[in-house]
Amino acid sequence: MKITSGTLARTIILALALINQVLSMCGIAVLPIEDAQVETIVTTLWTVIAAVVAWWKNNSFTAPA
Repeated sequence: MKITSGTLARTIILALALINQVLSMCGIAVLPIEDAQVETIVTTLWTVIAAVVAWWKNNSFTAPA
């Protein structure tokens, strides 16, 4: 059986999400993050992703380009 890196990564992420849900259900705050921090994290990630995509699309790094 050959396990790809994508399968392994998805399995690990799923396991972490399930563990987080069980701990949250038991009242244990694994990631004590407030709403304002979540908003800041999401908007920062959105900005970084948009910047990287825009930068990558406007620069030619491949041989066909």
